[in-house]
Amino acid sequence: MSDTPMDRTGIRDRAKESISSKNLHPHGSNCKIRLCHPTQIPEVWDTVHVHLERMSPHSEGELTSEDFYIPLAEGDMQLWLAFIESEILASMVTQIVPYPRKKVLRIISIAGEDMNNWIDNLPLIEDWALSQGCTSLECWGRKGWLKVLEDWKCSYHILTKNLQYRMH
Repeated sequence: MSDTPMDRTGIRDRAKESISSKNLHPHGSNCKIRLCHPTQIPEVWDTVHVHLERMSPHSEGELTSEDFYIPLAEGDMQLWLAFIESEILASMVTQIVPYPRKKVLRIISIAGEDMNNWIDNLPLIEDWALSQGCTSLECWGRKGWLKVLEDWKCSYHILTKNLQYRMH
């Protein structure tokens, strides 16, 4: 057993216990959301990997799709799939972040096809976050997400500065 912050706080075990293979979907929708159990990551990785690769051009190089595999397979991060029948439309990676004064569910990556079919399922993820003791969600994403996530607010901006030029 590792001594990561996830292990020390028991979040990993609680998250794994609540993960169900049941498909979640709101009434009237044919799109379903599924929270994958860590043991299912190898089965879906080829499709998920393609979705997660779409994130790389919009990042600052802190993560690539390969960096998600082990944390997902070990339960330190969660993989959510949106699908119709057996076709995976979108993949989302989340992580429970235990700040000193609150716990949040962070959306680290979300990508796929046909957003109009799955975006209305986000309240199901909110329900899961609440069941894990999270009091809010946060999302790492581009400004364009504010148009889609209408009931979200931009609390602050992340400013970055590349220092690689100073390393030579």
